[in-house]
Amino acid sequence: MKQGVRPAPAAEAVRAEPLPRGTGRLADRRFGHDDIALVRHEVSARLREAGLGGDRLHGFILAVNEVVTNVVLHAGGNGRLLLWVAGGSAWCSVTDSGPGIPARFLASPEVPEAFEVGGRGIWLAYQLCDEVTVATGPIGTTVGLRILLATPDVTSSQ
Repeated sequence: MKQGVRPAPAAEAVRAEPLPRGTGRLADRRFGHDDIALVRHEVSARLREAGLGGDRLHGFILAVNEVVTNVVLHAGGNGRLLLWVAGGSAWCSVTDSGPGIPARFLASPEVPEAFEVGGRGIWLAYQLCDEVTVATGPIGTTVGLRILLATPDVTSSQ
């Protein structure tokens, strides 16, 4: 039985110049240990330009930062981040070429214990994003994050 192979994030092209206006894609970049802060600042700047702000912006940046940090710490140290806007939402996809996430960590995350070391990253992502998806296997993992650019006006429907 053959196993599918996908290119490692390091094999992808890197865009250093700003992405053109009018496209939904905001960022497409590789990252490693030394890039975590740079990625966080780039994601923040691109999402501000796209119209996301306030607590939702900060929460989404925190979720992206946690997923990127997990790649660096647990999945070989390098990954690829895609950030785009479509359908009224900001989307972020973080991919690595690590060994995959063990099954025991794939269940819906519960609140981490107060003194537990680790285990907060994916839990935070679920708390701060409107949607979180995880696709994992022996050739890597992709975590998808989505947040609405504008929250629905609850008062107008009452």
